[in-house]
Amino acid sequence: MRRSIRLASMILGLALTTAVPARAEWYQATSKHFIVFAEGNANSAKERAEELELFDSVFRYFQNVAARPEDESNKVTLYVVPNDSAVRRLYGSNSANVAGFYDGRASGSVAFTPQRGLGGDGSDREQARIVLFHEYAHHLLLGNFAAAYPAWFSEGYAEFLSTVSFDKETAWIGKPAQHRAYSLLYGDPLPASALLSVNMSTIRRDQMEGLYARGWLLTHYLTVAAPPERQAQFSKYLTAVNQGKPSVEAAREAFGDLKQLDKELNARLKGRTFPALRFGLDKLPKPVVQVRPLTAGERAMIGLRMRSDRGVNAKTAQPILEDAIPIGARYPDDPVVQGWLAEMALDAGRYDLAEAAADRALEIDPNSSQALVYKAQILLNRAREAKTSDPAAWKEARSWLLKANKIDPNDAYTLLLFYSSFGMAGAQPTANAKEALARAHELVPQDDGLRFAYAHQSLIDERIEDARRALRPLAYSAHAASDNGAAWLLAQLDAKKSGKEVLAAMEAEAAKAAAAADAD
Repeated sequence: MRRSIRLASMILGLALTTAVPARAEWYQATSKHFIVFAEGNANSAKERAEELELFDSVFRYFQNVAARPEDESNKVTLYVVPNDSAVRRLYGSNSANVAGFYDGRASGSVAFTPQRGLGGDGSDREQARIVLFHEYAHHLLLGNFAAAYPAWFSEGYAEFLSTVSFDKETAWIGKPAQHRAYSLLYGDPLPASALLSVNMSTIRRDQMEGLYARGWLLTHYLTVAAPPERQAQFSKYLTAVNQGKPSVEAAREAFGDLKQLDKELNARLKGRTFPALRFGLDKLPKPVVQVRPLTAGERAMIGLRMRSDRGVNAKTAQPILEDAIPIGARYPDDPVVQGWLAEMALDAGRYDLAEAAADRALEIDPNSSQALVYKAQILLNRAREAKTSDPAAWKEARSWLLKANKIDPNDAYTLLLFYSSFGMAGAQPTANAKEALARAHELVPQDDGLRFAYAHQSLIDERIEDARRALRPLAYSAHAASDNGAAWLLAQLDAKKSGKEVLAAMEAEAAKAAAAADAD
C-alpha cells in the first residue's frame, strides 16, 4: 500500500485522467536507477532515462560516490505527462507554482514531470529539467550521505546541481542559476546571518525565493570559487551542525565574521562571472536503457496507475478502484495490470478483489515480486484486523514476503514489511526482523517514516548513536518545523537520557496530547 506522500517545496507532476485514450502511445524505459513512463514515442522515454542516468553519474563523479548494485532494486519511477497544467491538477490544492514533484519512499520512490510547459517551447522543457534535477539531487544527497544539512545548503546544493547540462561530449556542473537571476539581483539579499538561521516553518513567503537564490550563491562559492581556507571552514561548519550546534552559531565559529562572508558573496555576484566545472562524458559510464511499448492493458490502466502511485488514502482510493475494475476484467491475462489492480484494491480495503488480482498475476508470473508483496499485505491486514494470535496465520503471511525476498533480497519494501509484521501481530521483532529494518533503512534512507522507525527501534535497543544519526536529517530537514518530533527526541538524548527514558517521555507527551484532544 502506498502511503500518503509528503512533498518538497519544489516539485514535479501528471494528468488526472481516469484512463488513457486507446490512441495514446506510451513507453516504458528502464535503466539502472530509473523506470520512466512517457507518452509519445520511444525516443522520448529513452532520452529521459539516459539524461537522468547521466545526471546520476555526474553526481557520483563529482562527489566520488560509487554506484551500488542494490540501487537497481529500488529504482525511481518517473511519470512524464503532457504539461505543467496536468501536474497541478494531480497535485491538488496550493498547486499554483508546482512544476513537478518527487517523493522518496521504501514502497517505490516516484517523480512526476511535464513533457512541456503551457507555452510548449524549449524554455519550458529546460525549467522542467531544472526542477527534476533539483529533486533528484535531494534523493542522491539523502541516499549517499548520513549527515544532516541546514535549509540553505539542502536547497542551495540542489539548486547547484539543477543546472547540470550536457552537450555532445561534455558535462557541465555549477553553471549559473539563471532562473534565480532576478532574485539574486533585485530580491531580498538575505544576509548570511539570516540565511544560515532560516527556519523553513517560519520563513516569510517573500524570503523563500531568497533562500533558494542566496543558498545557491553560497553553495556555488564554497564549492567552486572559494579559497581553500573557506572550504575547510565549510567542513568544520557542517561537522558542528551535525554535532547539534545551531547553524548560525556553528557558522560564526567556523567562518568568523559573517558580514565579511556577505561581502565576498556580493563581490562574486557583482563580478557576473561564475566558473563551471567541465569534464568529458568519456569519464562517465554510458547509460544502458531498454525501451518497450506498454501493452494494451497497461495503456488502459496507466492513468489510474499514476493517480494511485501519487499516493492515496482509503477515501481517494475508491473511485480509482471503481474505474480500474472493468479494465482488469478486460485484461485478466496481463500480469502487470493485475498487479496494479491488486494494489488499488488493497488501498481501497477490498481484500477479496486484491487477493484475486494478485493470484491471477502470480498464476501468469510466479516470480512477480510485486504480486507476492501484495499477497503478503492482504494476509497481514486480515490477520491484524481479526486480532488473531494464531502463529500459523502470521507465518503464512510472512511466507509470501520470504518468497519475494528470495527473488530480490534488496527490495526495501519487502524488508520493511517483514519487520512491520511483528508490530502488526503485537509481537516483539526477531533479530532477523531488526536486521531487515536496518537494511531497508540503508537501502532507502529517503523514506522519512522508515527512518523514524529505525530510530525508534534503535532507542528500544539502546543504540543511541544509531538513533541520533537517523534522527538528525529529520530534525534538521529544510521543511520540518523547529519543534518537530525528531528534534524533540534529539533534545531528550542531549539531556543524557537513555533510550528507555526517552521512549517513556515520548509516551507521556503522547498521552498529554490525547488528553488535551479529548478535553476539546
